[in-house]
Amino acid sequence: MIPAQLDTIVCKKLSEIHSCDVHIHADNAIGGGCINNALKLKTNVGTYFLKWNDAAQFPGMFHSEAKGLNLLRDSNSVYVPEVILADEAGGYSFLLLEYIDAGAMNNNYWENFGSRLAELHRVSATNFGLDHDNYIGSLKQGNHQHPTWKEFFINERIIPQLTLANLDSRLTGKFDNLFEKLDDIFPNEPPALLHGDLWSGNYMVSATGDPVIMDTAVYFGHREMDLAMSKLFGGFDSRFYISYNKAFQLEKGWEPRMDICNLYPLLVHVNLFGGSYLAQIESILRRF
Repeated sequence: MIPAQLDTIVCKKLSEIHSCDVHIHADNAIGGGCINNALKLKTNVGTYFLKWNDAAQFPGMFHSEAKGLNLLRDSNSVYVPEVILADEAGGYSFLLLEYIDAGAMNNNYWENFGSRLAELHRVSATNFGLDHDNYIGSLKQGNHQHPTWKEFFINERIIPQLTLANLDSRLTGKFDNLFEKLDDIFPNEPPALLHGDLWSGNYMVSATGDPVIMDTAVYFGHREMDLAMSKLFGGFDSRFYISYNKAFQLEKGWEPRMDICNLYPLLVHVNLFGGSYLAQIESILRRF
């Protein structure tokens, strides 16, 4: 149930948008992950998806998420829910989005998803990074801009997570060895606009059977990062990757490189959930 104070704040802000009194008719709890509270919010002016948390604990989380969602929407590629409100008030940080009814996959779902992600990745920028920082899960994600993928990957993705994890020198030394090889591992490609956290929990099927993405950690990075993340916990349907490759061909050797890309989300999981992911990290480092 939505807290009374947040109810008042959301209704007031919606009233300003719609120029009429807004009232909540019903709120139904739905999955919001392990960080946020989430509700389906029915009002007299429409139905919305609301998620919120403690503003003091995660300052700026939803402002940055809203910026990322709007960047993805502007690409006119994979469908992204419209941002209605993103604010911090009354001790709450909250995000109000268009509510999207879930449906069943149509026959072209995976092909459609793959080709649309390829369209997203064709959106580029001068540098790797972003003009603002954001979050991945509950961890802050720095996006200071760098001219090369190697610099960005090392300084904005791997080193901050290694520092937070406080791993032993033996393991950090293996990362140092890997850093020296990155120029030979990754193909030289321009920055691509990324979802940033593209695992199976962050996409859905709309009522029309089309792909929808949400819960982003947006930045301009190497496009193989999104594909790698999609494979981390089982992978998407093979038609997704075939379709992506037809629309935006990947450089030779992309599949082995997925493991290098996934060192970042694996380190994030070490810092969020503990050391059970370290064995997987060590296995990857041994191979490279």
